[in-house]
Amino acid sequence: MHRARIPRSRSLLAAGALVLGGLAPAAALLPGSPARAAVPLNGGDVTANLWEWNWPSVAAACTDHLGPAGYGAVQVAPPAESVSLASSGDGAHPWWEVYQPVSYGLTSRLGTRAQFAAMVTACHNAGVRVYVDAVVNHMAGHNNTVGTTYGGSVFDPAGFSYPAVPYGHGDFHHPGDGYCDDEDGGIDDWNNTSEVQNCELVSLSDLKTQSDYVRGKITGYLNDLIGLGVDGFRIDAAKHIAQSDFAAIKGALHTTTAEGKAPYIAQEVVPGASTAALKPSAFTGNGDVLGFSYAQGLKTQFQNGTLSNLSGIPSWSLDAAGAQTFTMVTNHDTERNGSTLSYKNGSDYVLANYFLLAYPYGRPSVFDGFAWSSAGQSPPANSGGYVTDADCSSGWQCLTQSTGMKGMVGWHNATASATTVSDFTATASDVIGFSRGSKGWIGLNDSSSASTAAYRTGLADGVYCDVITGGLGEDGCAGTSVAVSGGTATVTIPAHGAVAIHVNARTGATPTATPTSTPTAAPTTVSDAFNVYATTTWGTSVYIVGDIPALGSWDTSKAVKLSPDRYPTWSGTVTLPANTRIEYKYIKKTDAGAVTWENGANRVYTTGTSAHTANDTWR
Repeated sequence: MHRARIPRSRSLLAAGALVLGGLAPAAALLPGSPARAAVPLNGGDVTANLWEWNWPSVAAACTDHLGPAGYGAVQVAPPAESVSLASSGDGAHPWWEVYQPVSYGLTSRLGTRAQFAAMVTACHNAGVRVYVDAVVNHMAGHNNTVGTTYGGSVFDPAGFSYPAVPYGHGDFHHPGDGYCDDEDGGIDDWNNTSEVQNCELVSLSDLKTQSDYVRGKITGYLNDLIGLGVDGFRIDAAKHIAQSDFAAIKGALHTTTAEGKAPYIAQEVVPGASTAALKPSAFTGNGDVLGFSYAQGLKTQFQNGTLSNLSGIPSWSLDAAGAQTFTMVTNHDTERNGSTLSYKNGSDYVLANYFLLAYPYGRPSVFDGFAWSSAGQSPPANSGGYVTDADCSSGWQCLTQSTGMKGMVGWHNATASATTVSDFTATASDVIGFSRGSKGWIGLNDSSSASTAAYRTGLADGVYCDVITGGLGEDGCAGTSVAVSGGTATVTIPAHGAVAIHVNARTGATPTATPTSTPTAAPTTVSDAFNVYATTTWGTSVYIVGDIPALGSWDTSKAVKLSPDRYPTWSGTVTLPANTRIEYKYIKKTDAGAVTWENGANRVYTTGTSAHTANDTWR
């Protein structure tokens, strides 16, 4: 199965394998000063999963983007002190270091204890809860050949000694100990409950969670985080912990400092086992479960262009009831093993995230990690492995901060009380629209051409603002406007794009007949907007170039540079001659001047007498 080396992330095998985990040092088990949130926390339930972002970057994202957009929570990577690997089979400081804890201290490659506490405070002040990815199934692998750590603690992997907690040999499962009956101590039979929950996951030192002492240390770690203001936990490798063991740990947790209630729990239980006790639905007594099957189902429909199948989610796509599912389009494991969509799938990925927020199933989570070319590579970091600040134009994914995604968070919140889908319309297999009662309507177009059709919206008559392109501005719609008359709207959904309107984003105007007026001279120019979804690396920008002087006349040195403010969407507005046929393409240009053209034929359209917006995807 796995080579004899320092383990990678847990393999997401079809049989039901899991992911690595992480913990932290006993020295950190100091009481946190319970500070109540300075402002009421947002009422929404959308989580931004800022995976492996460092603490100052998470704090900035909460303040500048997540709080104002209405996100209910931010999920952060494991904060415990972990092993530090200057070299591995996946290069220096692979991402999975943080899933190999050596203590329960909060000095990690993502920041210090003080920075973590400041991040929680900043997020609470912005109205955003904080959920922590908690690794409580295991400690760093006993097959590690080095004992270096980020916080300075020492450990002896081969001797199962983690003195900063402290844990020793007797605090772990071993072959023939009455718990793990597998002769090599590793999980071989993924349908054997005892083996899955009492033997080792890819050589990671498996904690004996049946022990009151071990439970006490895990509970102390989680309560320490709660004392610092943490509001909930993603329980890593929950499938590998007996439900009764975790129930005992959960039962000893404190209430949250901001809201005075039990912390939210989402458990990682990868589907695939045939044994009932190992299926995700068997774990819901301890909290929600991650929606792996739902994410896999979304990949199938969006990659096949069969959005019309989404009028009702088939039962095979569901691991548990919606009220008990933490839904997603992808996460750090599934984007690497290809079982779900990822940022590398371009517009399919973006549209699937819009659908995730629009369809009334589960508690949605939107993922932002970092760009990668090899599955185990480090996030952007310095030579010591400490993760550098998240830069949306340099290696980090920032879908959660895009105009469209923030608009859809508002749409999700505005339609929350309408719990069913109405008026589902498929004008083609890859073009759909549906409403959420009288609260909102969305149209999704996964085809390569714009689509215009009339849709029943469920909304009262009026002029509404498309939240994908900008929502409601001070003087009306900041993006596209949609007129609803008689409950129906004729909407043009751009290629590989979406249009979404809701009751809280409308101008107040009512569509009326166009009054007669004295004709005015036709405009000679129009200001057309160009948006292209294109991922880049540091030092590379996206430009538009075309067959007319305003677009450089195909001269790449005169191409129009687009703005990365909405990265990975690059945007710009160009003044063009009215009523003119134009051809154009997008290019990527490095700071050194190297040019890469997108594939395919030239893009073509004819300008009109009013502004046009092109929503494209790099080919």
